[in-house]
Amino acid sequence: MLDALRQVSLFAQLTNEQLQWLSDHGQELCLIPEEYIALEGEPVDNFYVLIAGEIEFTKTVGNVERQIMTFGAGTYTGHELILLEAPHHLVNVRAVKPSYMLKWDTTTFWQMLTTCPSITRDLLIIAAQRVQILESMSQHHQKLIALGTLAAGLAHELNNPATAVVRGAKYLHQVFHQLPALGLKLNHWQMTQQQLMFVENLLQTVTLHAASPCELDDLLAQSDREQEIMTWLDLNNVPDGWKIVSALVRGGLDTSSLDRIVENLPPESLAEVLALLESTLSGIELLDEIEQSSGRISELVKAIKEYSYMDQAPMQEVDIHQGIESTLTILGHKLKNGIAIIRDYDQSLPLVSVYGSELNQVWTNLIDNAIDAMNGQGQIKIRTARENKCVLVEIANNGPAIPPEIQQRIFEPFFTTKGVGQGTGLGLVISYRIIEKHKGEIRLFSEPGNTRFQVILPISLTETTSECQECQFIPLDQVMQFVHS
Repeated sequence: MLDALRQVSLFAQLTNEQLQWLSDHGQELCLIPEEYIALEGEPVDNFYVLIAGEIEFTKTVGNVERQIMTFGAGTYTGHELILLEAPHHLVNVRAVKPSYMLKWDTTTFWQMLTTCPSITRDLLIIAAQRVQILESMSQHHQKLIALGTLAAGLAHELNNPATAVVRGAKYLHQVFHQLPALGLKLNHWQMTQQQLMFVENLLQTVTLHAASPCELDDLLAQSDREQEIMTWLDLNNVPDGWKIVSALVRGGLDTSSLDRIVENLPPESLAEVLALLESTLSGIELLDEIEQSSGRISELVKAIKEYSYMDQAPMQEVDIHQGIESTLTILGHKLKNGIAIIRDYDQSLPLVSVYGSELNQVWTNLIDNAIDAMNGQGQIKIRTARENKCVLVEIANNGPAIPPEIQQRIFEPFFTTKGVGQGTGLGLVISYRIIEKHKGEIRLFSEPGNTRFQVILPISLTETTSECQECQFIPLDQVMQFVHS
């Protein structure tokens, strides 16, 4: 092992006695390709030096293991995590080629710094560089994850209205092909001017009724009304009555209305008149569906444009509420199954000078974390308020509390309570830095059923929250002491 130690530049300045100490306290490892020495999420327990071969760092992103960096002989690893007192590995470490390594446990590593103080500086420099690289790579992956989540959400939200538009357009083509033929058939009966006026008034009546919203009582009675009309159609020998009965009910017709049609029009024209009513009502319903669906698509496009602040300068005067609402629209697919949103907005808030798209990333991280914390079931309350030169945005949820020992580390890089591959530990760090960039503050308070993040922003970036001397935001711990006293 002594010969192997002398090959490592880190140990070049050590004496024979120091090298002997390292040799006596270390262990040798021989690795085959694809063999792991560390797994993401496992406790940090060793310092490694690669003597020969090649290793790589990978990180699990979603369900995919992505390469971060590769190292050759002379590399050492694990020290950066020990120095940072990280509780677990941030990456996977595995051999790419047959490799020969030396390792020391964490207790021996700390003794090593005392026994061989000349290596401390190099270890600290490499640790700083590696953490910076890892953070940069992880931030890139975090952005890709966020982009993927955003794309998936939009695809989910757009799918239903887009499908409805395509389906509605298809059936509307059929309706438009039917209407001219039905008009020609009615003309075959050579109706009088008075009869044609009756048909015109009838069409206007059912069209107006179909455009008005149905009350609950109407919906409950619809089945009974359909049965009555179906019986009437059978008695009057109207073919395929089951195809038109629902449309007739939507048009507000009942058996009395149908009797008046028979009284005022040639009996032979009954089937064509009812078919005309059904086609007209179906066409109106399809147009309404297309209008609503295309309107929903337009809302989503508007929301994503507002969310990203496309075609605008990096810094804008923005409406805080508009940014929050566009974020809620983007996350709509996550809010449908059991998440209630309660809004308590101060409508007097002024426009705020911010980097709009970056600030929306903060709302996304905080709201998305709240949804995950409650496992998709619960209540999120969003409150805004103004105090002189500052704006407060509070995002609260009624899920489980964040343990006190975790609260102290919640804004640390790479710290996450999510499972391996589910979180990079950078969402809140990025949020913290964005708020810091805006000269603001972000605070956390958490107890069971009440976890709140408060974001405090100066209205103008020419000021800071510390310069807002008149701002009277009471710290959360003081608020809770007052509540519990």
